[in-house]
Amino acid sequence: MARLDVRLDAERRRRLDELVAQRSMSISEVVRHLIDDAYEDVMLERRRQAVEHLVSLEVEDPPDPATLSRELEAAHEPGGLY
Repeated sequence: MARLDVRLDAERRRRLDELVAQRSMSISEVVRHLIDDAYEDVMLERRRQAVEHLVSLEVEDPPDPATLSRELEAAHEPGGLY
């Protein structure tokens, strides 16, 4: 584990002490949990943005498997795409 020195103003230290008391954990444990929670929030927002981007692409639904199979076979026959 890496050591980290963080300086807090009086109000943030009071809040941290309150969290420590409420959760019955050490300061280090509380800080690790807060980091994990914040990281999950960031990842959730990234996933939400990725979904919004995919939706904005307006990609049409692929055809049913039988139609898709026929289209692929036709594309790869002599005189098809290649």
